Amino acid sequence: MWYHKPVVSKELLQSLPNLRIVASSGVGIDHLDLNLLSSFGVKVSNTPFIVSTDTADLGMALMLASSRRLVEGYEMAVSPDTEYFPADWLGAEVSGATLGIVGMGTIGYKVAERAKAFEMKILYHNRSQRKKEESAVGAVYCKKIDDLLQQSDFVLLAVNLTPETHKLIGKRELELMKPTATLINISRGLVVDQDALVEALQNKVIKAAALDVTYPEPLPRDHPLLKLKNVIITPHIGSATKKTRRIMMEEMTESIQAGLAGLPIPHEVL
Repeated sequence: MWYHKPVVSKELLQSLPNLRIVASSGVGIDHLDLNLLSSFGVKVSNTPFIVSTDTADLGMALMLASSRRLVEGYEMAVSPDTEYFPADWLGAEVSGATLGIVGMGTIGYKVAERAKAFEMKILYHNRSQRKKEESAVGAVYCKKIDDLLQQSDFVLLAVNLTPETHKLIGKRELELMKPTATLINISRGLVVDQDALVEALQNKVIKAAALDVTYPEPLPRDHPLLKLKNVIITPHIGSATKKTRRIMMEEMTESIQAGLAGLPIPHEVL
């Protein structure tokens, strides 16, 4: 499966009685019904680790681009109407600011490593405390997500999409954030209540958003998020580098070969 295609439905599984394995690219498995696949005796694999470095890089890129208003700056610099650069056109500092990471898994931790180099204060919220990781980067654990939201200048989402994280960030959570804060989402679009986000951005409840993921993807061309100056949207490119995509395909091939041969499957999703 690439970009969640083809859709693995009951009808598809019934039409493929000899199917042994579904190899899915990337780390997310929210597009798969694991119970349904298991009932047909079909195994599942993904490529969970290779994507983490590039996705963390993109998270930092979105943070920097949003805070320093790079897209707006580019538009100003190349516009035929620009006669001068205004002296009061300002961005926000990243170095020394507070970053709140929601989800201290592999990707979240790699973001924290990069944030440490920017001398940021790092907070994180996770289902369980990650003492080894927090010690390595000097992060502070927030057992309650509310505490993280209230203190952070940047809130970065790096969680898997599950029933528990579906619309994890909604109207209440956005109102807890600072009016000067930026929301960065590199996980899944449905982790955020998108209607609530539009309202928060329009009403300056928060300052900005930088999103690599939305729902749907791509957004309808008349969607209000596409019209807001305080939003940066990229086309779900967290893992989109030549090297990583090649390795992802190699790992999927290895899993398929193992599944067909009846051998242990690398990165099997259990």
